[in-house]
Amino acid sequence: MIICQLTDLHVRPHGKPAYGVVSTNMMLERALRRVAALRPQPDLVVVSGDLTDCGLAEEYEILAELLQRYLTMPVYLVPGNHDRRDVMKEKLAHLPGVAEDPDFVQYVVDDYPLRLVMLDSVVPGRSHGDLCEARLDFLDRALSAAPDKPTLVVLHHPPTKCGLRNMDTINLQSAAEFGAIISRHPQVERILCGHSHRVIVTRFAGTVVQVAPSTAHQVTLDLDPAMPETFSMEPPSFLLHRWNPETGLATHHAYIESFPGPYPFLLDKAYPGVTAG
Repeated sequence: MIICQLTDLHVRPHGKPAYGVVSTNMMLERALRRVAALRPQPDLVVVSGDLTDCGLAEEYEILAELLQRYLTMPVYLVPGNHDRRDVMKEKLAHLPGVAEDPDFVQYVVDDYPLRLVMLDSVVPGRSHGDLCEARLDFLDRALSAAPDKPTLVVLHHPPTKCGLRNMDTINLQSAAEFGAIISRHPQVERILCGHSHRVIVTRFAGTVVQVAPSTAHQVTLDLDPAMPETFSMEPPSFLLHRWNPETGLATHHAYIESFPGPYPFLLDKAYPGVTAG
């Protein structure tokens, strides 16, 4: 089973780049073309938040059109702090799970060998994430319903700190409550997040948190807490998670742009790994 994780798409109205410089729509279109060309094809795509830049109806309409144009596999979404939950539920109601909960965008996908719990961590009008009692209860009930089935939990805001000053102030504020639930459910193979615009891996509550990079701009890798946070145009990319029941979950970092290659490995006779004879 192969899961493609895209995140932080930041779709904008046509002709309006994000932050005045990032052509996010063009970059998303390239990303979707890359996903569509993968062989074998992913079984599904998850998008871990910040689907749009401002949560505008036009932005969701553009996203819906691009997804329909390029992807044939199921697409599962959660919102991020740049999204507007009510507009997302209206404009993307045709996608699985989006309109299932009356208050949030959260649901369970139980159709695959690896189960998905899609969790809404948005606080309207704020950049940080949080989980109220209702959402924590949803998570606990969802995990308790299938204690023996390997599970991914997908939400936008990472529950951990990564050393990027600003991102660490707008992460998941209810990390302790979230972690208490996760630690009671050892079937959680991985927590998939976005938000930080970088590839980050860390331990949390007895499992692994995997943060995916943006399909557009990346947060500058600067671990100096005195420096203001900026972004850069590092190569956009996404993650592929390959699930095998015998070996578990392996994550691959995939770049969107094309590069020279592939080339065959032509080993020199002096290579010490060559078997004589």
